Amino acid sequence: MPFTEIKGLKVYYEVHGEGTETIILLHHGFGCIKIWKGIFGRFIDAGYRVVMYDRRGFGRSEDGRDFFDFYVSDRFRQESVDELRSMKLHLGIGPCHLVGQCEGGVVGIDYSARYPEDVKSVVAASTQCYSMVPMTQLNAERLVMNFTDLEPRLRAKMIDWHGEMAEAKYNQFARCGGEYGVDYFDLRPVLLKVPCPALVLYPDRSSIFYVEQAVDFYRALPKGELAVFPKCGHNTYEQRPDDYVRAVLDFMKRTREGENQANRPSVSCLA
Repeated sequence: MPFTEIKGLKVYYEVHGEGTETIILLHHGFGCIKIWKGIFGRFIDAGYRVVMYDRRGFGRSEDGRDFFDFYVSDRFRQESVDELRSMKLHLGIGPCHLVGQCEGGVVGIDYSARYPEDVKSVVAASTQCYSMVPMTQLNAERLVMNFTDLEPRLRAKMIDWHGEMAEAKYNQFARCGGEYGVDYFDLRPVLLKVPCPALVLYPDRSSIFYVEQAVDFYRALPKGELAVFPKCGHNTYEQRPDDYVRAVLDFMKRTREGENQANRPSVSCLA
């Protein structure tokens, strides 16, 4: 299994396909690269090289002694970008496409703002734009707070993703915000600094973030587009995999062909 060392910790990654263009898939804040198992092959079939990695403390990547303190620190968001940068340098990846699910979308947006020359396009799916209350309060209102209260299917999924640390990590992730922090969260000031084409992909009935945020999200992006999935919950990649893949591939095709119309209002609702 391939690992690279980043800041003294082993980070697990996988590379699939031999396409000339690379997509990096960035997992959400409860999971690991296993969330992509149902769809990553479709990107390979479309001619792309696919890279996935477990961020520090997720999946098979090492935690480090202070992971739980690190998770709620001001370092978490910045070092997640540093980690992506290190992975790209390790694999010799130049300008590429980033696709982030939920918290992974924050990593992708932050990276695109900090290294604009290094990103061809970015997709943020089910990613929060801002919070109206502190994140700890939002999580308490919208999420199951204790691992033992999860339905069996979700407990099994967390164990598959995080092994013997599943309970401790779920409880930490549910109480605190990770990339989103523990206080009020607002991604809008960063969005203005993202010059590449950007697709905001949103479900219309997430139990966590309201769909109205998606409009504010895409309008704050200089080259933003918006796709809304009807009758879809938060895990868009899992509940609407066909629509998810099609929306991402169509978006990147327009980007590649120079047909992106993101400077004009563009809202699509995929049936």
